[in-house]
Amino acid sequence: MAIDDDIAFLERVPTLGLLGRPALRILAIGAETRHLDGGEVLFNAGDESEGGFVVQEGRFNLSSAEDGKDLTVGPCTLLGEVALFTETRRPATAKALEPATVLCIPRPLFIRMLDSFPDAARKLRATLAGRLDQATREIVDVRAFLDAHEPK
Repeated sequence: MAIDDDIAFLERVPTLGLLGRPALRILAIGAETRHLDGGEVLFNAGDESEGGFVVQEGRFNLSSAEDGKDLTVGPCTLLGEVALFTETRRPATAKALEPATVLCIPRPLFIRMLDSFPDAARKLRATLAGRLDQATREIVDVRAFLDAHEPK
């Protein structure tokens, strides 16, 4: 894909789309395209992460031995969102279900982009803070439910 095509594609990715074209241009220029065959593993649960992946084509099965749940994802999915910000380990294994293409976004590139585009960083921070607030409220609701239904 040409850089302008990659930028247009990244605009469709929910978390990344709010960054704006200039910031996405940096990501599109610095990202590496990787092609996988069906059945090929992109990463394994427990692997150290070095950044995120955006699914351009194909579908992936995400499986976690920890919770035993599987999830299928396709184009415009950002895998490893947290890994864009900090060192972490992969919580699941990502296996291509068919021939697939991903854009690899290294953490240092993503951090440099945020440093260069403070408005984009503020938008992203606000979005992530809203999601964290929502998750916190959901946890509080679950805790209240469990406390209310605890055997006496």
